[in-house]
Amino acid sequence: MENNISTAAASDAAFDSSAIKTLPFLELVKRIGPGLVLTGIVIGPGAITTAAMLGARYGYATMWLFIPILFMGVTFLLTTYRIALLTGKPIIHAIRHYYGGAAAAFVGVASFLSCMFFTMGNISGSGSGMNLIFGIDWKLGAIIMITVTIFCYLTKGVYSKVEKGITICIIGMIIAYYATLAKAGGPSWGEFGSGLTHWTFPAGSLATALGFISTNASVTTGLYGTYLGKEKKWDKEDLFNGAMLVDSVTHIVGVILISGAVMLVGAIVLHPAGVVIKNPAELGKMMVPLLGKAAYVVMGIALLAAAFSSLLGNTHRTVVLLNAGFDKPTNLDHKSIKIGSMIVLAIAAVICFSYNGSPTQLILFANIMTAVATPVSGLFVCMLIWNKDVNKGVKQPRILRICMVISYLFCLVLTISALKTAIPKFAESIMKLFT
Repeated sequence: MENNISTAAASDAAFDSSAIKTLPFLELVKRIGPGLVLTGIVIGPGAITTAAMLGARYGYATMWLFIPILFMGVTFLLTTYRIALLTGKPIIHAIRHYYGGAAAAFVGVASFLSCMFFTMGNISGSGSGMNLIFGIDWKLGAIIMITVTIFCYLTKGVYSKVEKGITICIIGMIIAYYATLAKAGGPSWGEFGSGLTHWTFPAGSLATALGFISTNASVTTGLYGTYLGKEKKWDKEDLFNGAMLVDSVTHIVGVILISGAVMLVGAIVLHPAGVVIKNPAELGKMMVPLLGKAAYVVMGIALLAAAFSSLLGNTHRTVVLLNAGFDKPTNLDHKSIKIGSMIVLAIAAVICFSYNGSPTQLILFANIMTAVATPVSGLFVCMLIWNKDVNKGVKQPRILRICMVISYLFCLVLTISALKTAIPKFAESIMKLFT
């Protein structure tokens, strides 16, 4: 072991990052991949629902949330990518190397729980989409989509199929929401500017804001991104030739373009009418200005596409991160990952189908609870980026370190504040609805 570490240190010392030139634009585009997959996972029904809820209930008042989302989203990805490429290990494996098996297992379990909640939201969202399109019960619709997802697991080349399919879904969602936004007359730029510059949480918005932020910019996304990067066969040079930066920015820009359009449409169409989103049909009202009665079907398709792409990617993420915590296989096409993904689907489905309330409320609850991994995984990522051995042989990333600490503390304070008030209320309502 000591010889291996010495060899790695010598290799780091010989690595000259200043000699690496930025790749041409077309080459950088070819290196993009994990960021798009992550965007497809992030922009699930939870991101759409929470964005619509915030816009409908609070108008432009929470637009400022996109500023920390941009800051944190890029920071989390660049930090986790850097650690993975400099150590030659995806994040949870790096945690195991530097801080031991117990720490890795702890992060793996916390990440698993976070992603399990996310899967519940995706199942509910897929059922909501089927309900809007075909008018069937959302639980039956969810069963159909779970079956389709399992079929995809049993095919070969999951990563490449997911990457291409998700790219199409992302482009389609951006076009649909911005067409609706244009038809609705566009935003009021004065109110939009006010919403961006007044950093306050409207009364009662804290829990929904947590659900929104924990979906759009989470440490867990960065953790999984390092395993996708391994599948993409990134190497240390990609950290310095611009590939990591372009992939990270592509991811977060895609997230903001879609979530921002949804929130704006909610603020323009639903907020003036006093609509508070409680069921899938009210989500469909967002596209009525553009499509009339067809709005519900189109929203159903958008919700279904978001749920399916997120469901397919997130169940893999759930098992990969859990396996990583216990030093098990993490290859996306490995048999244990596929079997584990189906088990996760089954468990999440049982929980969802035991719920007797609106699927949109279940989506909101699931999104809020995805924040459980932030205090754990974020702490270890901060420790790794400040570890001198991780950055040995290259320039110490002072600015990135500071940005990571700021991002972590912001998420931590928001998580503690929101969960302190949200969990008792949700626990009471959940108990009533499950009984």
